[in-house]
Amino acid sequence: MEELIKLLDEKLHYDGYEIVGGEILIRVSSIRDKAMCPYCGETSEQVHSRRERMLKDLPMCGKKVKILLEHKKYFCKNKSCANKTFAERYDFFGPKATKTKRLQSEILRIALTQSSVAASKYLRGSVADVGKSTICNLLKKGRDE
Repeated sequence: MEELIKLLDEKLHYDGYEIVGGEILIRVSSIRDKAMCPYCGETSEQVHSRRERMLKDLPMCGKKVKILLEHKKYFCKNKSCANKTFAERYDFFGPKATKTKRLQSEILRIALTQSSVAASKYLRGSVADVGKSTICNLLKKGRDE
């Protein structure tokens, strides 16, 4: 499992998993010792806090997957930066996302072949709990980019 987690990001540590009902909860944590402020580009090693974030991911072994990520917030050392703190950024999900990019891609792939209502029913049964409005928002965001 550690090798699979490293495919998401090299700076993640696999902490364990548990199966709860029809879901696999995978616990991971950041092992970065510094991060770059996304607003000014300054690098910081001073940790502000740690937070847990839950992300939905692609299913495994017929079970829905949630990644519980413990990530860090840092203080920005640049006095002229408008933001005093910032959270670590990752390539496999966006700043405010609740789903991994690969799950979003799978949702879009399925949604392009059927109505959002039908896609939502299919996805809820086998991939992830996704509503019709989420599908419409992802489709709209895909057109805007």
